[in-house]
Amino acid sequence: MHEPLTDRQQQVLDFIHAHHRQHGVSPSLREIQAHFGLASPFGIKRHVDALTEKGALRRLAGKARGLLPQSHPRRGALAEIPLYGTIPAGLPTAAEQEPDSYISVDTISLGVRPNTRLFALRVRGDSMIDASILEGDVVFLTPREARPRDIVAALIDGESTLKRFLVQRGQPFLRAENPRYPDLLPATELVIQGVMVGLLRSFARGQRSEDGGQRSEVGSRLSE
Repeated sequence: MHEPLTDRQQQVLDFIHAHHRQHGVSPSLREIQAHFGLASPFGIKRHVDALTEKGALRRLAGKARGLLPQSHPRRGALAEIPLYGTIPAGLPTAAEQEPDSYISVDTISLGVRPNTRLFALRVRGDSMIDASILEGDVVFLTPREARPRDIVAALIDGESTLKRFLVQRGQPFLRAENPRYPDLLPATELVIQGVMVGLLRSFARGQRSEDGGQRSEVGSRLSE
């Protein structure tokens, strides 16, 4: 039986798995260091040494990319989620149709089942700041029927936006989480494209993790 992994060890191992799947080779220590935004490789080396001792990694001696991920119990399934560009959390603009890239995320961290259909959008604007959704965040959504107060990506009269879904007197509409923005009432059409289930935030804007590096955080964010 493998020893349990710490949260940081699991994050390092997830990155090594994702890099190996995407590029056919494992990352070097410096690439792992750069991914986690650390100033020194020594912290990453400690995590890699611990993963090797716990049997989650195997090293090939003398090779810079000699880290081979081994089978191990996982907290969740690592899913490749399509990122469909930018969605305004402000006034809506035309929706983008083709994925720009893919993001590897542990589905357990989003609080969803491994086979849940998901897609991701990058936020632009400040209309959802009172819901703690900031410009540059990546939001994860699932295509399902929206309930009142869900945060949704919606197509309203042909334009796409991220807002809170509400119904009043049988009339659906969208509301920002910033008092500077008006409610959006559809003139002809309101189509819910996805309901938000989680968020990825980069801490590259001056915030630091406990081990001194910049970091990203993935979390479930079910609507209130």
